[in-house]
Amino acid sequence: MKLALFDLDGTLLPGDSDHAFGEFLVAQGLADGEAHRRANDAFYQHYVAGTLDIRAYVRFCTAPWRALAPEAIAALQANFVDAVIAPMLRPEAFALVERHRRAGDLLAIVTATNDFVTRPIAQRFGIDALIATELEHDAGGRATGEIRGVPSFRDGKIARVDQWLAAQGRTLADFESSTFYSDSTNDLPLLEHVSHPVATNPGPALRETALARGWPILNLFP
Repeated sequence: MKLALFDLDGTLLPGDSDHAFGEFLVAQGLADGEAHRRANDAFYQHYVAGTLDIRAYVRFCTAPWRALAPEAIAALQANFVDAVIAPMLRPEAFALVERHRRAGDLLAIVTATNDFVTRPIAQRFGIDALIATELEHDAGGRATGEIRGVPSFRDGKIARVDQWLAAQGRTLADFESSTFYSDSTNDLPLLEHVSHPVATNPGPALRETALARGWPILNLFP
């Protein structure tokens, strides 16, 4: 069996779901427009630069909604996916996933974005295995603003993939091959960890690295 891992933002999606959710919160009147937008943009620039404090970011990005009633949170999540994510879903991304599915590969989305934002997106792709940054919840089921366990970010993606495989009694070495698709240098640790790294819609820094190392480059979106 082969393993196929997919980053989400900028890879299967032509945008960033985490940043887009912040903009959505502003549009819904749940966050102070200019202040929230400035902070959201600053966190995103730190992500691009590889300097993001992901714990601080999760506290920030969950603050506007985590005190809402459960039914309001569920509606917010569903409306975001319908209004913002659905227009981002491209046939090229579905075709890539489907090619691996038809080949019988084990599939997973591996993303730094939190599971609240990304779970319904993974479901749209028909991928059950989501390795995302997991939000901590209190005894009443409310998100606390903290992260549960290891965040699925940079080196943490390796740890989380290894944990996921170990829960199935597997290791990466058990697979005939392992492929990881990503657009970002934040994912260099996992790209270097698999047998078949694919720079997908890469930013300039990852494109340069891929060319230097002879990695395939996939420009998924026209």
